[in-house]
Amino acid sequence: QVQLAESGGGLVQAGDSLRLSCVYSGETANRSTIGWFRQTPGKEREFVAMISSNVGRSDGGRPYYADSMKGRCTISRDYAKSTVYPQMNALKPEDTAVYYCGRNWYFSTNVREYGYWGQGTEVTVSS
Repeated sequence: QVQLAESGGGLVQAGDSLRLSCVYSGETANRSTIGWFRQTPGKEREFVAMISSNVGRSDGGRPYYADSMKGRCTISRDYAKSTVYPQMNALKPEDTAVYYCGRNWYFSTNVREYGYWGQGTEVTVSS
C-alpha cells in the first residue's frame, strides 16, 4: 500500500515562491515516478511536473514539466526522506488550484495511470 501526503500550500501574492512537499510511504514508492497535478473546480486534474525514480540513473531522477511550469518550477527528490519537492517560482493567479501528488510505475503525464493520490494542498495566488 502506497500512501502520499502533500503540504506546503498557502496564500501568496503574484511573483512569490512556494515549495510544496509530498511525503510518500510504501516499499515500492522509491522506485516509482512521483507526479504533481493540480485541479480547479469543474476542471480535470492537470499535469504540473513529475520526477522518475533514480533506478539505473546517476542522478536523483529525471524531471519533466508542463509547458506552463517550465522555467518556473524545479522538482527534486530526497530518497532518505521519501519526499518530493516542487519549488515553484514567479507564481501567477492562474496557478491557483489544489495540488496533488500521485504515484505511477511509469514515467507518464497521463493522470489516469496514477494509482495512488494524496489529499491535496491548496495554493492561492492573489494578484
